[in-house]
Amino acid sequence: MCKPRQTKRGQESPPSPARPRPRSPRRPETMARKGVSYVTAAQLVSMVRDPRVAIIDVRDEERICDAHIAGSHHYASDGFADRLPEIAEATRAKETLVFHCALSQVRGPSCARMFLDYLSEAKEESAVKSITVLERGFNGWELSGRAVCRCKDAPCKGVCS
Repeated sequence: MCKPRQTKRGQESPPSPARPRPRSPRRPETMARKGVSYVTAAQLVSMVRDPRVAIIDVRDEERICDAHIAGSHHYASDGFADRLPEIAEATRAKETLVFHCALSQVRGPSCARMFLDYLSEAKEESAVKSITVLERGFNGWELSGRAVCRCKDAPCKGVCS
């Protein structure tokens, strides 16, 4: 059953802890992505149709209940660490990844940093140059009047609004 949307600060639970991974040397030539930055809903609107951008929704069951940003990929935070290789493969050709959860205060930023660390340590190549987090998360996106998708497709094909 769907839970009410979280609206107060600090109510999101962090993702499950990542399994320890052996450290490998940083590859500076592929690390244009030094940190995680933030984008506003208005900035994301202009990015959403760019095929080099992937939106990564890390909400858990709220995605099923509350809709989602059209075309976004869903990787729930509660199993995010276990799916890092799958996410890397799915986003290999993307240059910018935009992570979000309901409010983008805990889960979105945590998963973005976890993925950045994974890419920094991974041996395979990736086109990813920028990892960002959507300010105010999905709730802020929807409250600002941005279009949402209510399809049940996995993954969302991005043609609904």
